[in-house]
Amino acid sequence: MEGLTGIAQTLGCMDPSSTGIQEPFDLIRLSLSERVFVKLRGDRELTGILHAYDGHMNLILSDVEETIMIVDSVDGNLEGQSTVKVAKRKVEMLFVRGDGVILVSPPSRT
Repeated sequence: MEGLTGIAQTLGCMDPSSTGIQEPFDLIRLSLSERVFVKLRGDRELTGILHAYDGHMNLILSDVEETIMIVDSVDGNLEGQSTVKVAKRKVEMLFVRGDGVILVSPPSRT
């Protein structure tokens, strides 16, 4: 299996050792106290400030905005047609169980 350095070079990215990233959890560690995007199972997305995480990907977030996609199939319409509703809510502090986490995206570093 190719290491992160090889993957970064393949993708044309900067050397991960210069950014302090040697393994995947280093990217999460560098995102502590910063706003992150989290994609969850069940068509849910979160953005919030990351305060803590563990090896199971359990997360503690504050100032969280949760976005839920609600897909309703419409009776009487052709197959495959459905409506998508978006529900949003804000939460001051949130514990996210790691088994529901699909993706964690750090803030963009330009």
